[in-house]
Amino acid sequence: MKHFLIGALCLIATTIYAQDNDDNEIGGSVIQTLTPSKLIAKGQYDIKWFNNLYTQTESTFTDGDEPRQSFLTSSLEAFTGVSENRRLNVGVILEVRSNVIGGRDALDVFSFDGERGTARSGLTSIAPVVKFVPFASVNNFSIQSSLSIPLIDQETEQGVFLDQKGFTWQNRFFFDHTFAGGDWQVFAELNSEFNFGKEAEQDENFDTVNGSFANNSLNLTPGVFLSYFPSAKFTVLGLVQHSQRIDLGNDFEQDFTAVGGGAKYQLTDELNLEALYTNFVRGNNTGLGETFNLGLRVVF
Repeated sequence: MKHFLIGALCLIATTIYAQDNDDNEIGGSVIQTLTPSKLIAKGQYDIKWFNNLYTQTESTFTDGDEPRQSFLTSSLEAFTGVSENRRLNVGVILEVRSNVIGGRDALDVFSFDGERGTARSGLTSIAPVVKFVPFASVNNFSIQSSLSIPLIDQETEQGVFLDQKGFTWQNRFFFDHTFAGGDWQVFAELNSEFNFGKEAEQDENFDTVNGSFANNSLNLTPGVFLSYFPSAKFTVLGLVQHSQRIDLGNDFEQDFTAVGGGAKYQLTDELNLEALYTNFVRGNNTGLGETFNLGLRVVF
């Protein structure tokens, strides 16, 4: 896992040094003009390395504080344009996870030590992806569809959850609007995830020996992001997200609401950096923690 993260960092760093570091802001920066709603042109590449650290000491399952649990998801997304009219992109998403429980420090997720009963880590899924603009006249509305293929043997092992062991068909609907003057921008997303496969089966130690807790369910997550641009290269934003898991036969429902904020900065014409924070303010059958997010994105 360390080799994966180092490789991702080296890939992005190599690209940074290979690109022109001009300060040209004509036409706006990537963070202004190439939102998730927009697609890249044929022959272009869009690579993003995004890290999400979720940590909690309370949940809706118990009252009061609990031993800390922390979950790191590190994803590497790579897209390329394949159409002359910027209406079709194809790509792949790889996910690495590192989870620690039992009161261990949140930063222990970066140790990847696999300590029995308190930690697990690994490359957990791969997903082929297509992204397309369904209406030629509306280029600020797009759909991203992917099929996540699990690469793990057991969802929970020695009491430690790693990732869902099931196939996930994900469809994300993106829309953005920039207000007159260009200083304010609103971005909206609806993420739908259909989880399918065998139902979860556990042994006497409550380890999952088959299937996933999420299989036979539909997860809907709408979100709204409002951005303000003091300059073309810098933005601050606020966000609200809600997630609702609908039971389609597995007798498990779940929901939570999160609020947060962050910033993005255009380091070069091709590379930008983003940092986000969210807090889970309410929920049912869920943890009530917070997330710390850091991402690098390069478009060339």
